[in-house]
Amino acid sequence: MKRLKKIFIYLIIFLFVLLVSGYGLLQLSESRTFQFFGGLVDHVTTQEKVVALTFDDAPTEYTNVVLKTLADKKIKATFFAIGSNLEQHPQIGKDIIKQGHEMGNHSYSHERFLLKSQSSIDEEIQKTNKLIRNTGYKGEIFFRPPNGKKLIGLPWYLHNHKIKTIMWDIEPDTYAGAESESGGSNSDFIVEYTLQHTQPGSIILLHPFCKSCSGDRDALSKIIDGLQKKGYQFVTVSELLTYEQK
Repeated sequence: MKRLKKIFIYLIIFLFVLLVSGYGLLQLSESRTFQFFGGLVDHVTTQEKVVALTFDDAPTEYTNVVLKTLADKKIKATFFAIGSNLEQHPQIGKDIIKQGHEMGNHSYSHERFLLKSQSSIDEEIQKTNKLIRNTGYKGEIFFRPPNGKKLIGLPWYLHNHKIKTIMWDIEPDTYAGAESESGGSNSDFIVEYTLQHTQPGSIILLHPFCKSCSGDRDALSKIIDGLQKKGYQFVTVSELLTYEQK
C-alpha cells in the first residue's frame, strides 16, 4: 500500500513538472524578445524618435487601401508577406515594391513552425523568398514567424542561414477587446493604444489585410498623424536597425 502511495506521489510530481515545463516552453515559443538561436529584434534602442510600421499577411485585395494611405502620407513601411498570398496577388506584391516599401518573409502557408522539420522550414522560407524576389525586391529579406511562435527548429534554421527574426513591441490588436460592426478591432482603441505605448525605436505591428480588419485600416492614417504630431519619423525595419545604439 505504501509503495502504491509513493508511486502515486511520484506520478503527481512528474505530471506537475511536465505541466510546468510545458507551460514554460509555450511561453518561450511565444516570447517577443527571446529565441534560442540567431538574431531577434523586437525594437531598437535609440534616443531618436524613429519607428517602423510593419504589416503582416500581405498581400490581399485590401492591400491597395493601405498603399493609398501610405502614399498620401508619404510613409514607407515593411510588409511581411505570405508566399501563398503572393502567388494569388503577384501584381499587388509588385506594387508594394514599386512604391518603395520593404518586404519580409512571413512563411508560405502561415502554419506554425514548432514541430516542422528543417526540410519543411527550408521549403516554407525559400519558396517565399523566391516569390518576394519576383516582385523586384532587392533588399535583405527578414523573417517574421507566423503568430510570432518559434522554439528551437526555426531559430536554428534562421541562425544557420543568417536570417534576422523581426518581432515587435507594439501590437494593439492583442489588447483590442471591442469589435467593430464589421468584425475588425475597434479603430479608436488601436489608435489610442499605439499612440500611448510607442517609444523611440518601436516596431509597430498591424493586421490590415483581412476582410474583418477594417479597424486596423481605419486606424492607420490616425496613427501616422498622431505619431508625427509627437515628432516621430517613420522608417522601414532595415532603416530602423541603423539607429541601434551600440
